[in-house]
Amino acid sequence: MKEILYDWGGANAWIFHAINDVRYGFLDSFMLLGTQLGEHALFPFYMCLIALFALHETAKNCQETQRWLAVIAVFSIAYLLDGLLIGFLKPLLDFPRPPLALPQGTVHIVGRAEFHHSLPSGHSSFAMLCTASLWPVLNRYARIAGVFFVLWVGISRISLGAHFPADVLAGFLSSLTVVLLVYSAVQAYLRK
Repeated sequence: MKEILYDWGGANAWIFHAINDVRYGFLDSFMLLGTQLGEHALFPFYMCLIALFALHETAKNCQETQRWLAVIAVFSIAYLLDGLLIGFLKPLLDFPRPPLALPQGTVHIVGRAEFHHSLPSGHSSFAMLCTASLWPVLNRYARIAGVFFVLWVGISRISLGAHFPADVLAGFLSSLTVVLLVYSAVQAYLRK
């Protein structure tokens, strides 16, 4: 089953190398920045930005207040649940990271090498959580920026040698699922 769902018949490693083998000094710095912006530890900073923006938006239009409060609730609750899910899945599955799974010397590592708990990617999960939580209040341009942010963080994890594409995809899907479930629960609560 792993060969189909994770290895993708060799495509997971092939895509990893197609991204990880591209090396430029500027690209490494750009990918490091993408990874740093996808850190779970930035949650308080992002929450402050969202709260300030929500305050600004709701001051102009009181009808927006409930939408923004729902977004803040979804972001907060989904962050907690997603963190618990990722914290449970990584050690349970204990998939090896590229430096351990691939032949020595074939992985370009930027930053600190990690060897275990590859699936799902926590950085990719957090990037998706941020964008998916904010989606209902984003305009067209902000949605494009959000999609760019998600892809940037995900690709950065592969480029830096930290994750396989399947880990990134699993991170995206796990947090998107959590956000959609929390969003549905918040909407059901608001309809009462």
